[in-house]
Amino acid sequence: MIEIDQLVFEYPGHRALDGVSLRLERGSVTALVGPNGAGKSTLLRCMAGLETPLSGQIRIDGISVIDAPRQVHRKLGYLSDFFGLYEGLRVRQCLAYAALAVGVARQQLPGRVAQVAQAMDLTALLQRRPGELSRGQRQRLAIGQAIIHSPQVLLLDEPASGLDPQARSSLAALFRQLQAQGMTLLVSSHILSELDEYSTHILSIRQGRIVSHEDLRASPHWPQPAGPDAPAAADAPQRQQRDPHLYPHLLELACAPDEEQALQARLEAAWAQLPHSQGLPPPARHASASPPSVLPPSPAGQAHWVPNGAEPAVSLQWQLWLPAAATARAQLVQQLVAAGLPVAGLWPLRLRLQERYARSLQTEPPSPWPTEQPPHAGERP
Repeated sequence: MIEIDQLVFEYPGHRALDGVSLRLERGSVTALVGPNGAGKSTLLRCMAGLETPLSGQIRIDGISVIDAPRQVHRKLGYLSDFFGLYEGLRVRQCLAYAALAVGVARQQLPGRVAQVAQAMDLTALLQRRPGELSRGQRQRLAIGQAIIHSPQVLLLDEPASGLDPQARSSLAALFRQLQAQGMTLLVSSHILSELDEYSTHILSIRQGRIVSHEDLRASPHWPQPAGPDAPAAADAPQRQQRDPHLYPHLLELACAPDEEQALQARLEAAWAQLPHSQGLPPPARHASASPPSVLPPSPAGQAHWVPNGAEPAVSLQWQLWLPAAATARAQLVQQLVAAGLPVAGLWPLRLRLQERYARSLQTEPPSPWPTEQPPHAGERP
């Protein structure tokens, strides 16, 4: 969906982007992270067609941002970290003007304005002017202007700035909804805990270079499984390369302490009935708690009381492979419950974004140039 090749951008006396190359897949939500001055905002502005790079190419849905920026703008929404609003217009007019500017037909305006106003909690404010809004309300209006034309790509620079906790939670829900509709999002923010709620990928940038670009659903650090099937279940990176559509999950079951072996057999039998389980190892037991950096933090093997208080139960965890879609998890839970298994929870297994970012800080930004001789001003390829 988004392709960037060897992008270079220079300010006077400073190279802000140094050979940036990346690919963002359709429907992904990528967290753009890095220290201040790393080049995050410059990268977003280049992608939005607001800055002309020294060299390189940017394509969105196959269209060159450099050669056809206005054509790209119809497919793209952009929110700057320091955005402006037309103070003389009312909220309804701001949304309508933003829609017309990117080619939305006039007959579609009432429906689009009403839909976006509801999504951004602006319906009661449509007759107000931006100067009468709070900081958070102005932020929601700016985001509404960016999505008024239902873009295929949404670029956001610090979108949660100025929002209260409830508004931030609503914003995360909105991003998940937009992703479910197939929109591709690239979000820059310093609030990593919020990015963790909806991001599928992390793109770490430092000194104008890409340090890492990873799928958050494919963690290289798994809790170590136990049992005879452990070697087959532990080859996470190799399995991910063979089938990138499968991701590790953690299944939690509750049972009495003397039922563990029987529960393992019942789980394997139910797993074998699932269509996607062919060729994959059976669920692998986890004998200890997951590390704190791995989702979820629920401790395995911890005794607790079942809801009716009749007898103590043990929480046991298994690692298994599933497609990323929620329907796959629902199918598995339905199958396990039908088999009489005591399902306590099922989670995608991945590292927290904070852990990914901390690890990237320990890596030196690699040079994108084979001979360490990048182009300089006046040497545009």
